[in-house]
Amino acid sequence: MSVSLSKLLVATAATLALSGCAMFPGAHMPTNQETVNAREDLSEQVRIYAITPSLVNQLRTPQSTPEPNPELEQMRAEYDYMVGPGDILNVTVWNHPELTIPAGSMRSAQEAGNWVHNDGTIFYPYVGKLEVAGKRVTEIREDLRSRLQNYIEDPQVDVTVAAFRSKRVYVTGEVLQPGTLPITNVPLTLLDAINHSGGITEVADWRNVVLTREGREYRFSLQDLYQRGDTRQNVLLKAGDVLHVERNDANKVFVMGEVNEPRSVMIGRAGMTLAEAISDVGGINNMHANASGVFVMRLAPNNAENLIDVFQLDARQASALVMADQFRLQERDIVYVTTAPMSRWNRIVSQLLPTAQSLYFLSLTEDTITTR
Repeated sequence: MSVSLSKLLVATAATLALSGCAMFPGAHMPTNQETVNAREDLSEQVRIYAITPSLVNQLRTPQSTPEPNPELEQMRAEYDYMVGPGDILNVTVWNHPELTIPAGSMRSAQEAGNWVHNDGTIFYPYVGKLEVAGKRVTEIREDLRSRLQNYIEDPQVDVTVAAFRSKRVYVTGEVLQPGTLPITNVPLTLLDAINHSGGITEVADWRNVVLTREGREYRFSLQDLYQRGDTRQNVLLKAGDVLHVERNDANKVFVMGEVNEPRSVMIGRAGMTLAEAISDVGGINNMHANASGVFVMRLAPNNAENLIDVFQLDARQASALVMADQFRLQERDIVYVTTAPMSRWNRIVSQLLPTAQSLYFLSLTEDTITTR
């Protein structure tokens, strides 16, 4: 169990205990001094907020405007392919068919072309060995024309790349067709690579696309690119780049307590609201649930003084359902629906508190080991 999830479970138990005291003052609580001290320490790490229209508006993500990417556009405009070993060049000298190997009906341009050897050279009649690796086709064409002038008057030379084989990028992870893509004379961007690989799968985490380049990792979000028009998430790829689309296994919420089917629920690409999460598990158990005790437990931001933010929804009123549909959940949130009968509540608290205490001190030990 991860440290963050352990802390969240600990705070969940503490929240249940604290809520039990507030809602049922006569509920029996363990009197063991260690348990009480642990609960007091945990209570300082939890802040409870009522889910109200003002809170929903405060937490709502502001609408963003599309972001231009002038750097990418400039790189596109300045892009020019560099020939490398393994490429196939097609050289044509106009009005001199003896210097041009015809492809013909039985041979493709790739088969009839000039292969760039491992030493970065090709062989051409009259010229002999010619260095071409690391050069643009315009530079190779001018070099050939200059050398052929010694044998041909005003030679008209054309050079193209018949096959791009020297440079490639790797696309892995949750795409429909993982594999390699060649770098060609057409600029290849992150978005192009994803599209050429068939797009992302249903279980892809489109918020986390990892680009590994020269030993360093860069993270990009297809969600920001597709939904918010943030073109800064699109970059020009280079030879040797590895593009990995991660799975969305962590992009889930946990719905527990008095619901019909307690389980984890995956968050879709459109996001998830509290109402959707409860609906996906079959709704609240009307026989046992306390409609005033629908809680959402969430790890507080790193710069917050508390550890856990707890949001409470009083679902006894019909208007609360509208707020539940507007309250958006985040990755690894815990949704807990409490139960009404006192005996049941006492049993839950008495069972959870000792476990919470153990998990709490275990998480502290793990943190200490990690920081050493």
